[in-house]
Amino acid sequence: MSTIVRAGLGSLVLLALAAGLGGCSTVQTVASSVTASIGNVVERIAHPATPAPSPRSAPAGLDSYKAEVAQHVVQHNPEHNFSGQLPPLLPAIVVLEITVDRDGQLANVAVQRSRNPSASEVALAAMRRSTPLPKPQQLAQATGKLTFSETFLFADSERYQLRSLAGPQASE
Repeated sequence: MSTIVRAGLGSLVLLALAAGLGGCSTVQTVASSVTASIGNVVERIAHPATPAPSPRSAPAGLDSYKAEVAQHVVQHNPEHNFSGQLPPLLPAIVVLEITVDRDGQLANVAVQRSRNPSASEVALAAMRRSTPLPKPQQLAQATGKLTFSETFLFADSERYQLRSLAGPQASE
């Protein structure tokens, strides 16, 4: 990514004019220093250093996989899918911790956060009905398993949207 640095043309012209008219060595030194600094910035923009690897590359792969899994769960549980904008006050939010192996088999699923036992059961059952999940490909290479979280946003007691696919929630 390139960064463009702009110095105010008016301030540079005034500085150069003051240096030329005033004949003051201090103003000339400042003008030379500003000119050298601008030259250094232009050089860095023209010849940028090799950029460091983006720290987002791994999470972007995980986000894509989570969206793929969420779509898979929706397809396998159409009767529980809530379409449209979620209400401002949700009756339940369930966060599941999901572990899947290289083949997409559900190795483990557990409630990570919930205050509603019946909503937790609906979310767990939805995950179990959806197996096998899409294969995590390279995301599970190190250990052969991938663990991630998915949030079920309940619009009522039986219907939900998955956080990885959900749009904005209605405001009050």
